Amino acid sequence: MKITDAKVFVGGPGKNYVTLKIVTDQGVYGLGDATLNNRETLPAAYLQDYLIPNLIGRDPRNSEDIWQFFYRGAYFRRGPIAMAAFGAIDMALWDIKAKLADMPLYQLFGGKSRDGALVYAHATGSDLEDLIDSIAFYVEQGYKAVRVQCGIPGMPTKGYGVADKGLTDTPFITDFSGVHPKEEIWDTDRYMRFMPAALSEIRDRFGPELKILHDVHHRLLPREAAEFAKAVEHVNLFWLEDPTPADDQSALKLIRQHSTVPIAIGEVFNSIWDCNQLIENELIDFIRVAVTYAGGITHVKRIVDLAALHHVRTGFHGAPSHSPLCMAAQAHLNAWAPNFGIQEYLVLDTPECDALFPAKHTLINGMMYVSDEPGLGVDFDENEAAQYSYKPGSHPIVRLEDGTLWNY
Repeated sequence: MKITDAKVFVGGPGKNYVTLKIVTDQGVYGLGDATLNNRETLPAAYLQDYLIPNLIGRDPRNSEDIWQFFYRGAYFRRGPIAMAAFGAIDMALWDIKAKLADMPLYQLFGGKSRDGALVYAHATGSDLEDLIDSIAFYVEQGYKAVRVQCGIPGMPTKGYGVADKGLTDTPFITDFSGVHPKEEIWDTDRYMRFMPAALSEIRDRFGPELKILHDVHHRLLPREAAEFAKAVEHVNLFWLEDPTPADDQSALKLIRQHSTVPIAIGEVFNSIWDCNQLIENELIDFIRVAVTYAGGITHVKRIVDLAALHHVRTGFHGAPSHSPLCMAAQAHLNAWAPNFGIQEYLVLDTPECDALFPAKHTLINGMMYVSDEPGLGVDFDENEAAQYSYKPGSHPIVRLEDGTLWNY
């Protein structure tokens, strides 16, 4: 069995999805996601110019050797562009293998560990009452876990993860007006004064059963993060995400010394070497890698296995930048992983997205149920894809009030 062709498609409804389709001489094809948010043309070019020419003629069943060929064979390893491209290839090869076996992908991992996987939604508000309305909306939809982000009073801009007033579940981060990013203003003191009390009020309003998550998005220095974690300990958060930049991983020790709040980190990681010290030293409670950014199923499965040895659970990234292919790969891993924790989930099932990526995975009462279709359980309609093309976009950048560039 040989790979005879591979194509890359860039575009989609409201997003620049990077979709890889690998075709074999037996007519079986596999699909993978290489979307690198706001840098989408880079993994696409890497695939087209360097990787695909080295795929043609290989046996797609040898996914381990192919992964090692691309990873070890490149003198300059890792990085988000390369790992997203490797991730798409690896995802597509696993899709092919599961289709050949006529099994859903999770069966190749060892079968299910659970019937459904807990997911969390994004509640957002320009002020606290707006946020509470957003949380209530998701609770009414059956969600048992909600990430909460709120506009900070007195701050010139809304703050991370905050949609316009009255909107819910909106992919508001990417600005498609061009590649020049908008600027947001951050004020740590205002955040530290407001957010602990806001989280307390949310807990009082919704009671002890709702799983509440909050994302600081790298905005605090280590000492500030430790102070914040200690201040919100009584809220009983499900997790506190990215309280401080993980570049200085030893800084997480300071948070551990001051608080028992569960810590989730890893959405910007792209290899096991980015997170092995955090996992082995048990400085985090949830690992947030994504199958696309972290080099595909082969590599992420190794990260999950390492995490399981150290009481760290999964909490895969699931922002709007991940296509239904990445989300399906993670759904199969979630069904299998003995150390599953939770899955981030932003609704992608618009009619346009469903037409481009037909699938039968289901979300019911805040639980994801993976399809038993062979492979990933997601298809790709090339005719639908023809109506989309690349559209430049950008994330905002963050500055302090005095103009200092800060962590996004």
